[in-house]
Amino acid sequence: MPIEFDDVAVNKASIIERSIKRMLEEYAADPKLSDFTHIDALTLNLERACQAAIDLAFHRCLLRKLGMPQTSSDAFRLLERSGLIKKETAQKMTAMVGFRNVAIHEYQILDMDVLRAIAGGGWRSLVQYLEDLGLRIRPL
Repeated sequence: MPIEFDDVAVNKASIIERSIKRMLEEYAADPKLSDFTHIDALTLNLERACQAAIDLAFHRCLLRKLGMPQTSSDAFRLLERSGLIKKETAQKMTAMVGFRNVAIHEYQILDMDVLRAIAGGGWRSLVQYLEDLGLRIRPL
């Protein structure tokens, strides 16, 4: 069952699209992740994209009356159980949001290999998440 195209859904998809574009620009400018300014900008845009994905998940859960998620992981699980997103998508989104939490709350232990993996292609999980919900973006 695809998502209804309400203003919230379209806005969150737009934020994710814009954030992915910025992440890709920053990664292209510093693929070795050696410059703190590029790392910081990449991380900030990852956080923005993840927050928009979380907001969209909570929005869908509430509109569809799937329950009140207590965490972002709960929200993705509820969407998966209801058939709105695939199990693999829910798992990848939960992992990405977990990394986002580390990046935001404990920046000093940020795993550059994980950041590189997200910037190098892991961001496609965000695109898949939106596609599962019936939304299309063009991050490239």
